[in-house]
Amino acid sequence: MSSLNLDDFTDLIERPDAGVRRDAEARRERQVVPPGALGRLDELGEWLSAAQAAVPVRPVERPRVVLFAGDHGIAGRGVSVRPAGGAEQLVRAVLEGGRPVSVLARRLGVPVRVVDMALDCAPETLPEDVVRHRVRRGSGCIDVEDALTLQEAEAAFRAGMAVADEEADSGTDLVVLGDVSVGGTTPAAVLIAALCGTDASVVTGRGGEPIDDLVWMRKCAAIRDALRRARPVLGDQLRLLAAVGGADLAATTGFLLQCAVRKLPVILDGVVSAACALVGQRVAFRAPDWWLAGHNSGEPGQAKALDRLALDPLLDHGVTVGEGAGALLALPLVQSAAALAAELPERPESEGGPEDEDGPEDEESPAQKEGGE
Repeated sequence: MSSLNLDDFTDLIERPDAGVRRDAEARRERQVVPPGALGRLDELGEWLSAAQAAVPVRPVERPRVVLFAGDHGIAGRGVSVRPAGGAEQLVRAVLEGGRPVSVLARRLGVPVRVVDMALDCAPETLPEDVVRHRVRRGSGCIDVEDALTLQEAEAAFRAGMAVADEEADSGTDLVVLGDVSVGGTTPAAVLIAALCGTDASVVTGRGGEPIDDLVWMRKCAAIRDALRRARPVLGDQLRLLAAVGGADLAATTGFLLQCAVRKLPVILDGVVSAACALVGQRVAFRAPDWWLAGHNSGEPGQAKALDRLALDPLLDHGVTVGEGAGALLALPLVQSAAALAAELPERPESEGGPEDEDGPEDEESPAQKEGGE
């Protein structure tokens, strides 16, 4: 029996301040560039203003990339280009600066935090700050067994909450959320199919490093079999994450919900973070108001989840690599929206006002002059 009551999140999570958003919209209408001329940047600036409860909106000055890492037993079924247990190499490459997210983060001046939840390697091979939240080594093969025990799922969920608190307490003002995994898109697809009531073929994608048709068929079969195990526990989100998720997905879900509690905005990356967001929505229906979809990764499961979440991706550049890279590309867009909302000057009061429309109040109309004569 879990001691974690997910129903508490429904009471703890509030929506971004609607009154502040109305004030931000009113301010935008007074600025020199007409409303709508900046497209979605207007909407982004107003959303961020409501999330910060500030008008004008404050600049995003302390963003952070947070990546939850884990290996998935289902990778042993040959559902991925990378071999089972290969996520450790990806994590090392991220830490050493050799992955796309590392390059982009350097260019943008954004720190990257990797949180090992279930890598299939000895913990002493990685830095202590990376492995200190680890729950287990690898995960179960979800087509035939649970990914985690219920106790491990709760521990991972709480670890994600703790990471969110650490980020909020350190002054992080926006999180770019991603994952580093091998096999992670398979449990993500299972969660999305289960929660959206679709079958395996609808959500089976090609993964971060595109797979061929044969591997796609193996992946589809694995998702189909895992779905049979997911459906009996659909009403209990923690049991669902234990059955067909994994420690990194459970942690990501806890992280997302606690970020919403702490009023910390999050940019979602690909199908894994979208799947966890979908689970989070089931826990607390107001939570998605604190999240943005960074980009369209091309995964059909991600599109299905974002549609259910009513989140429209900011970018569509065909980036499939994962690891937060696509979401990080959206960060300058959000920062630009904040700068425009805060720094564009307002129109002078006389511009477009009553005096321009009707003329000065002390000037007589032709009819008044005629009557006077």
